[in-house]
Amino acid sequence: MWIYLLVIFFICYLLIALEHILNVNKSAISLFLAVVLWTIVLGNAADVSTLYNAEKFSQFLLQNPAEAALSLHDQSIHFLIEKMMVLHLGDISETLFFLLGAMTIVELIDQHGGFNFITQRIKTRKIRTLLWTIAFISFFLSALLDNLTTSIIMIMLVRKIITHRELRWWMCGVIIIAANTGGAWSPIGDVTTIMLWVKGNITALPTVTHLILPSLVAMVVPLLFITYRLRGVVETAQVQRVEGKFYEQLTQRERMIVLVIGVIGLLCVPIFKSITGMPPFMGILFVLSILWIYTEIVYRKRLDIEEHRKNRVSRVISHIDMSTILFFLGILMAVSALQVAGILNYSAIQLDNGIHNIYFINGIIGVFSSIVDNVPLVAGAIGMYDIPTFANLSTMVDPVYSQHFMQDCEFWQLTAYCAGVGGSMLIIGSAAGVVAMGLEKITFAWYFKRFTLLAFIGYLAGLFTYWLQIQLIG
Repeated sequence: MWIYLLVIFFICYLLIALEHILNVNKSAISLFLAVVLWTIVLGNAADVSTLYNAEKFSQFLLQNPAEAALSLHDQSIHFLIEKMMVLHLGDISETLFFLLGAMTIVELIDQHGGFNFITQRIKTRKIRTLLWTIAFISFFLSALLDNLTTSIIMIMLVRKIITHRELRWWMCGVIIIAANTGGAWSPIGDVTTIMLWVKGNITALPTVTHLILPSLVAMVVPLLFITYRLRGVVETAQVQRVEGKFYEQLTQRERMIVLVIGVIGLLCVPIFKSITGMPPFMGILFVLSILWIYTEIVYRKRLDIEEHRKNRVSRVISHIDMSTILFFLGILMAVSALQVAGILNYSAIQLDNGIHNIYFINGIIGVFSSIVDNVPLVAGAIGMYDIPTFANLSTMVDPVYSQHFMQDCEFWQLTAYCAGVGGSMLIIGSAAGVVAMGLEKITFAWYFKRFTLLAFIGYLAGLFTYWLQIQLIG
């Protein structure tokens, strides 16, 4: 079974990578991949349930005594569909609804001219200065929001400044790297750091103090190479004008309120989560609802604007690239099939037994995160290792090695860094990259040729910086 799953998985990933040559939408391939992998898993339901999910399967049977009258095959089918598939679909839906809400909010701000307040204040037309400005804004904004939302906002901003496609793609590549490195050093900057933070593997202050410098190095090193590649100025003709746009009919105050509600709302999503305990997608939907109500009130008062020109949410949402949403759905469901089948956990165990070095293990996890989704990789790492305490550390077989897995120790901080930064090596390796593909139609091959090696060099430089930092200051 594993051979079939892996062969089909890698063939479909190759087809996704060659999308621009085959002219077959990557979303169609990802959905096909998800359905085929889950079909294979269900075809081997008994083995998958009893061998790779034995504990959860036993709990399912205890909670559903009516299943005792059925055969093992039927019990396994019900377990995989009603328990495992629904569980993974629920987790994936959180990401999809977050993405849908964030993209809608950003599109609303854009359609109402909100980003013009920002772009008009970026006065420089020097490409190199613009490159570093966009990179650092993305780096720190990603730590406050997340790499997904940051990439959406910054790509929309770049669209306002640069119309030349090749240059805009270079800027988007920088945004991907900056957003991923920026999200790695903050406990709320990436979904994987949030997972580690919520589970208690890391805490806020040590994560920030130990990872901000390696993450910064991982961004700056590629930027130095790119700086020598790009030169010149963004010509005045390239800067988009606003004359004749719909939002000129709105007052400056109305446009500013849309921007403020949207941006402050996005910034407050982590606060909303910490106060209410609800997942981040609920905070995004709450912000969207407030913005929706405000725009409806504005349009109700503005009788001078023709109805067909009013950018209501019901109209703006039709501009959202739904193929990106479906691509996420397909890829994440496909990876969940590999996880349920035990492949990811087995791979992690083999890495630990064969290598037994936290730097190499996490280094490989980072490389894998550029190919498959980093969420199940981090989830597998969390599930593999307990968090030792000083009290039980001495009772372990290898206490020196085990101390690396204590709260806020090297293994978990490296997991946060490698899983987040490693995703920049391929454009399909992170949410920021997938969004860039969807919004700007950047091809896999174009990014691979120009950014993969640079991102890998930056990744290794940041990893070395972390090691050196530990050696010098502990």
